[in-house]
Amino acid sequence: MDLLSFTVLLSASLTLAQNQQPLYSTYAFNPLQHLAGIAPYFEPADPPRDPSPPQGCSVTRAAYLVRHAAINANDFDYEEYLEPFGKKLANTTVDWKERLTRTGKLEASQLGVQLSYRYPKLRLPKRVWTSSAERTTISAQSFIHGLEMIDDEIEMVTISESKKAGADSLTPYSSCPGYSSSAGSKQSSTYVKTYTAPILARFKSLAPAFNWTSDDVVGMQEWCGYDTVIRGSSPFCSPSLFRADEWLQFEYSQDIMYHYNTGYGQPLSGTIGFPWLNATLNTLSAPPSEDDQDIYVSFTHRELPPTVLVALGIFNNSESTGINNPNATMPLDRINYHRQWVSSYILPFLTNVAIEQMNCSASYGYENVTDPTFYRVVVNQSPQTLPDCYDGPLESCSASGMQKLVQKRGEMFGNFSAACGVTYDNTTDVLSIYSRNLTGRSVGK
Repeated sequence: MDLLSFTVLLSASLTLAQNQQPLYSTYAFNPLQHLAGIAPYFEPADPPRDPSPPQGCSVTRAAYLVRHAAINANDFDYEEYLEPFGKKLANTTVDWKERLTRTGKLEASQLGVQLSYRYPKLRLPKRVWTSSAERTTISAQSFIHGLEMIDDEIEMVTISESKKAGADSLTPYSSCPGYSSSAGSKQSSTYVKTYTAPILARFKSLAPAFNWTSDDVVGMQEWCGYDTVIRGSSPFCSPSLFRADEWLQFEYSQDIMYHYNTGYGQPLSGTIGFPWLNATLNTLSAPPSEDDQDIYVSFTHRELPPTVLVALGIFNNSESTGINNPNATMPLDRINYHRQWVSSYILPFLTNVAIEQMNCSASYGYENVTDPTFYRVVVNQSPQTLPDCYDGPLESCSASGMQKLVQKRGEMFGNFSAACGVTYDNTTDVLSIYSRNLTGRSVGK
């Protein structure tokens, strides 16, 4: 039996078994916005703040760190969940290499168009940087196609994903020996066993001949996301197959994993994310020259953006509690529905973290300040307030405050080589790709 037929039959059985919703119900739920790291790109508006600059402010420079766009499947998800479940139903001949989907290419191109509209007064970049994997380079190429006005205007600079590059990389976790890509799997598995138990009981009652496991449930929920970005829709997303609360449980299991893998539960997260933060502020705050850019955009993998958020101190569940114990905010036996660390909001495909430099000389109350330069962090088009600096218009951060914040973060996270336990030669604690005159290539149409 193929996947489509199986899910249609199971969904139909579950529909008959469930109670009908009352006619007056206005509840709506979209599982595609709760798929964590495999969610198709969307802008969650969390919080629902206006992405436009504050009144009287104008963006003068901006830097973006972008995760690659939607892919078929990553190796771990395919080997651990998708392939085993598919083989239970029938032999599969689908090629699930980590290739960018057509949807991914379109979304990356749309992001380029979006940025050109968002910053109409800024110069188009001369270069766009990307790590060397196929899915990141194709994302960068598609982005450039949407951004540039004339063919071959913008060069793509490829940065090797070396395991001995120190912090001078767009994949610094790869060159950090102390970091483990499997971190968080154990904690996530603990919760997976809890939330899948009643689902397994329901499925076994409907298809008792099928050897159901927790991995099958996770695999089916992951199929919803990957199937959608490949084919445009998926029967695995059916509300008759999984209820809304069960999608939230899947999402939380992924949040636990990312919390311990690249979030506040990972001691090295701030260390891995700080070099990009430091290099970006140095780049944006440097006196402009003819060779500089107004917009800096870099493409990477899903591991780097959340570590930058940790380095900035945002989306911290325990930030306002006065108790620095982030692990206590992610229990393994129940959902913390009030958490800030929601990976679907901060890590969908094509997730982007932006730091905008603004001139606020025309902003009421800030007209006569000595330095009208302010900074703002925007995640997937949603402005975020920095916990240590909010002295500007609409809680943006002053130039002096931003310098102090990054200096403080550098004292906490700046020693990359020592914190990561680097033993190879020629390591560095600094990301210098933006200040070096690296050669790129045109991508054409």
